[in-house]
Amino acid sequence: MNPLLGLLFPIQTLSYNILMSEFRMKSLCILGRQPKLGLAELEALYGAEHIQSLKGAALLDIEASEINFKRLGGSLKVAKILNILPTTNWAEIFKYLTENIPKHLDYLPAGTFTLGVSLYGFWLPLQSLNRDLLKIKKIIRDSGRSVRIVPNKTLQLNSAQVLHNKLTSRGAWELLLVRDGARTILAQTMFVQDIEAYAKRDQVRPKRDARVGMLPPKLAQIIINLAKPKAGSRVLDPFCGTGVILQEALLMGYPVLGSDNNPRMVEYARQNLEWLRSNQTKELAPSEVKLADATNHQWPKLETVASEVYLGRPLASLPDEVKLNQIIRDVNTITSKFLINIGSQIGKDTCLSLAIPAWHAPRGFKHLPLIDHLSDLGYNRLSFVHVANEELIYFRPQQIVARELLILESRRTDE
Repeated sequence: MNPLLGLLFPIQTLSYNILMSEFRMKSLCILGRQPKLGLAELEALYGAEHIQSLKGAALLDIEASEINFKRLGGSLKVAKILNILPTTNWAEIFKYLTENIPKHLDYLPAGTFTLGVSLYGFWLPLQSLNRDLLKIKKIIRDSGRSVRIVPNKTLQLNSAQVLHNKLTSRGAWELLLVRDGARTILAQTMFVQDIEAYAKRDQVRPKRDARVGMLPPKLAQIIINLAKPKAGSRVLDPFCGTGVILQEALLMGYPVLGSDNNPRMVEYARQNLEWLRSNQTKELAPSEVKLADATNHQWPKLETVASEVYLGRPLASLPDEVKLNQIIRDVNTITSKFLINIGSQIGKDTCLSLAIPAWHAPRGFKHLPLIDHLSDLGYNRLSFVHVANEELIYFRPQQIVARELLILESRRTDE
């Protein structure tokens, strides 16, 4: 990380002073491919009142250093806000950068300074951006400082480029310029997603099974975070499969309990958690995986439930309406039985964060019927301030079965 002494760029005019005095936000998160999920995750962890939503990003009134970035599945970058520019004109922004960047190089260690720039919400020819960055390079060199500019392949540097060029280390900056109405937010990246670590946890673990679905670790993190587990509470995954949610909960510091009605999945999950422990330098919390049917099993005391339920049979293409409706009925029956069973075992403080299937049909998503009958099953569906419930769907293009996120609490809280 590259700690700064105050603002990177000093406030030089009255208009800048007014902007910054009115601007209470301290950090900025660049959200992932499906930004609504990342926004809901931030709201669950830090509270709606601390967040302001932007297109593809979020502002927080929390210091970037206080954000637990490693547990965030829906944010690509976390940055410290440096200044608010009262313009979105690139020529004016570029002039500001050329005047202010050289003034602050003395605060950095000796050696080559590395600079990367990412633009969000701007339209600018890529060649123009790279040409202007070379002008900044010349200005810095003329000041007697060695400098390297990271060339842009798009207007935004991706996580791999930021990591490869070590732009969050001392002696390097990634500057983010984010358009917000008639102003521009200037920020410096403090943290970036470690895509290699995610890939290792997803692809190198010893047991995987595409037939039961391949839950991405990032989505598993989001599912856990939406449940808002308290420190030290045990996380239950009653449809644990190969153990992805259990794995991510352990890395967050929670003890875990997993169960599945498939003996092969139970064994896969156990082996994957053993592999995880063997590849960690720190000691992980206790874990247990057992064979159990989620529709009738009696678990010990439950505190947090985070799970991807049965998604139905794998589909390479959308079946005809009769077959699809049968699949939906089957999944709806199993999920309803599970909710009834576990509902009798949870207290008013237990939150359920579930990924349930939704099928991408030509006229939109087809949902499980139980969503319209949650009160009959004994639950309230929790809502978010910054995200509508219908926006909580994880899917990829051409994917038939999506995951809809359902955050529930027992209706007994009404009593």
